[in-house]
Amino acid sequence: MGIKHLFKLSSRHRRGYGWPPVTPVQPAPGPDPSVGRYLCDMAAAPSLPELAPGDRVQSPLVILEVASRGSGETAHTILSFGNASGRLDSAPFWPGDQHLVAGLRKGQVAQVIGEVQLYRDRRQLKVTSLRILPRNAVDSRQLLPAIHDPAPFWEVLDRWRGEIRGPRLRAVLALLFDDPEFRERFGQCPASISGHHALLGGLLKHTTEVATIARAVSRASGADGDLVLAGVLLHDIGKLESYRWDTHFEMTDAGALLGHVVLGAQMLDRVVQDTASPPCSDEEFLLLQHLILSHHGRHEYGAPVLPMTLEAEVLHFADNASAKSAAMADAVASPENFNDGESISTRRIWSLENRKVYRGRSDWGG
Repeated sequence: MGIKHLFKLSSRHRRGYGWPPVTPVQPAPGPDPSVGRYLCDMAAAPSLPELAPGDRVQSPLVILEVASRGSGETAHTILSFGNASGRLDSAPFWPGDQHLVAGLRKGQVAQVIGEVQLYRDRRQLKVTSLRILPRNAVDSRQLLPAIHDPAPFWEVLDRWRGEIRGPRLRAVLALLFDDPEFRERFGQCPASISGHHALLGGLLKHTTEVATIARAVSRASGADGDLVLAGVLLHDIGKLESYRWDTHFEMTDAGALLGHVVLGAQMLDRVVQDTASPPCSDEEFLLLQHLILSHHGRHEYGAPVLPMTLEAEVLHFADNASAKSAAMADAVASPENFNDGESISTRRIWSLENRKVYRGRSDWGG
């Protein structure tokens, strides 16, 4: 069964400066149909990446970042807003308006009213009203980008897992992937909080991509395809304890202090040791832990150990191929990275080692 990669793309950071001080925030006015488009509720939630200068916004948005910049008379605050479609930065709140943003925190949800304006070819939202909403007032699925349907990804992974020949290897994986609570969280978890596959369900999509790549490389290289698939399924399980995703994506304390690689190895150790009769031998368990601990490939990228088996090497490069190709696809698709009509990005992309990207295409006569 083929997989249609249908998901809502998250856009990249948008920056802009130079607007004069905003007027004091007032209670939310009623819609004014004479000015641009007024987008009032989540049924008509704005697609932030598609808004044009002059468009009016009235919608619940999550505060993704509160950034203080400059000093003295040039001190200002930029708010980054987001919803399921992507993100958009505010125009600056200057010194005379700091009381309007005092106490605002990342992760809060606000009813925001404003107008999209352009500064130095960058869109920004000039806020006229901002009111913090109760935390549970808006469904998080309306505020965060997400894959459309997890079912096709689960169908593929479960089918491939069922084809694993070794009963002990299947038994280890079943300890996690047959557990309903684990499956629910695995199917919701993002693969990163701001980089590749930063979506609800992004980890599930990323895992399916890595499995697809790794299975092909295993056949070409002579690696143990069943062991590689097990490593694919297990390599990022630590992200379930590393990330939170209620109103926004952020790192947990455990994720910051230990990292998802170590947390994943600990999770596997707990689930295996908690069984009355361990499903695999000590030597087999070490092979699985090595796949988790080495999958980042290099010490400077967070790998406690480097790949020492063919299967670990295959996993590392398959994981990297999925992550980098997704980051490249996002960068090329984001209009904020390009000036109108230009094919080379105006800025470098941090998730691609600060490279610029090129979006030119040809039909090659087809």
